[in-house]
Parts: sequence; C-alpha cells; structure tokens
Amino acid sequence: MQKTPHYLALIVFFGLLSVPTFTLAEPYELSEHDVTEPKAISSNTVSLFGVKLGDPEAKAVETLETLVNRKTLGIKVEQEATFIFLLDQRKPTGPMAGVRIQDGKVDLLFINNRFSHRTRGIFRNVLNSESPDDIRKILGKEEYGDENVMGAILAYDKQGFQVNYLGKDINIEFAAPR
Repeated sequence: MQKTPHYLALIVFFGLLSVPTFTLAEPYELSEHDVTEPKAISSNTVSLFGVKLGDPEAKAVETLETLVNRKTLGIKVEQEATFIFLLDQRKPTGPMAGVRIQDGKVDLLFINNRFSHRTRGIFRNVLNSESPDDIRKILGKEEYGDENVMGAILAYDKQGFQVNYLGKDINIEFAAPR
C-alpha cells in the first residue's frame, strides 16, 4: 500500500487531536510572565519560583530554599507542617506565597495580595482588585462561588484555581484542575 499525501495529512491531524490541551499551554511563572488572557491559564502550567504542582517535596524544598541565597529577592522561607511559606523580609507580617506538600508532592500553590508587587499580568490586577466584580471583569464569570458580607470565593476549577476575596485580603490558590 502506497502512502498518499492525504493519508499522511490524516495521520498528522489525528495525532494533533490526541495531544492533551494542557500540553499546548504556555508555562506561566507567577513572578516573571505577563499573561493577559485569562483562558490561557491552567494550574498545570503555573509555577512559583520554579516549583510546579506535582513536584516532589525534596525538589520544592531545595528550589525554594535557594531563594534565601539570592539576597536581592528579599525572601524568607519557612516550613511549617505541610506548608512552605515565602515571606517578604521587608514586611514579614505573614506569608505572601507558598506551597503545600501532601503525600510527598506539591499539591497546592498560593499567592496573596502581599505578593502583588512580584507577580505580573492578570494576577497582579486580581490581587489589587477592589471587589469580586472587579475580579470577574478580569477573569470572567466563575464556575461557581459564594459571596456574602464577609467576602467571596470565586472558583475556576476547570483551570485549576480559586480566588478568595476578603476585602483587602485576596488569596489565589492553584490546585489540579477538576
């Protein structure tokens, strides 16, 4: 049987269809990249100073502890139970970002409004938002959530993140997409 150009085109087409969409997404380093399209973000491609979801605990600890040696960053690293917290040495009132380790792997990344000066693009705007409606204007309508007088939870589970809004305190958590 001779392979025709149509046959080869068909093979290539089906090959492209079989590639999962998350592998096509561009990586997004929270402290470096300027992403402006909310649909382009997936927790599978997000990293925090090089640490990604699913990384082994040893790699996460080693990667984050090297931040302490980079004095110009001004970051203090503390490990407490299952969390590795990153604190701003200028104002160490609480963690500005961090990771959670479960079963030997990173299963959660988080940033909050104390991290806004280090992030770029969409999430800098989210962390500086004045209301849940401002966040919706930036990210689009959430899949589900809860809003009351105390604050709001805006869940974007298909993309793998959730925004917790409590007045000036805004926290973004990245976990495996559902």
